[in-house]
Amino acid sequence: MLTLAKNELYRLFLSPLAWIILALSQLILAYLFLTHIDYFVQIQAKISAIPGAPGVTELIAMPLLSNAATLLLLIAPLVTMRLIAEERRNESLPLLLSAPLSTYQIVLGKYLGTFGFFFVLLLMISVMPLSLSLGSQLDFALLASGLLGLTLLLASFTAIGLYLSSLTRQPTIAAMTTFASLFFLWIIDWAGNAQITAESSTLFSWLSLLRHYQSLLKGEVNTSDIAYYLIVISAFLLMTIRRLDSERLN
Repeated sequence: MLTLAKNELYRLFLSPLAWIILALSQLILAYLFLTHIDYFVQIQAKISAIPGAPGVTELIAMPLLSNAATLLLLIAPLVTMRLIAEERRNESLPLLLSAPLSTYQIVLGKYLGTFGFFFVLLLMISVMPLSLSLGSQLDFALLASGLLGLTLLLASFTAIGLYLSSLTRQPTIAAMTTFASLFFLWIIDWAGNAQITAESSTLFSWLSLLRHYQSLLKGEVNTSDIAYYLIVISAFLLMTIRRLDSERLN
């Protein structure tokens, strides 16, 4: 399983797409980071006299992590689209399924390898807010909560993308369906805000990827939010295993 994960990660970094994603994401987020710093410098004199005024963590680091989540929503489908769809298109999936590995080891191997790439991207993103500690005082507890939320969000994106990649042989279709699914789960909370009924509002709010992430960005580390992401990850990994198991039996 770990060997498969390493091979998947190695294959990702052999692709120009991975390096382009790393470079462009850093470029875009660096620009937004500098924009947030510029805004903070402009209002610093006005808020310095206010007791309990928000600091650099609330006004720079957290908005950056919010921007990063939106950007990664667009990036994740491009990274996950080839995981199984390309194996099926290249007729190499039967060979992979005939390997002396169980289906769950194959799925976890591909999942861990892909999440390893996102973890590298996450480390690169975290350098920017951590650099603020060189000249200011950071709220490390709030920053840790935000980074935990971004990690769980990326883990969910990867699991959803892996499952949808297992349903088709065309990576492009996998990317489009993954983006549509992630975007739907991202904005489903809007239906909850419409207050159609109390029950549907609660359900839509609970299903929202964004709602749980926003709680962690505020520093509210609730077991319900963490459990939500773990349920999403586990559910989509199990569905991927069932999907590949059915192909293996056939």
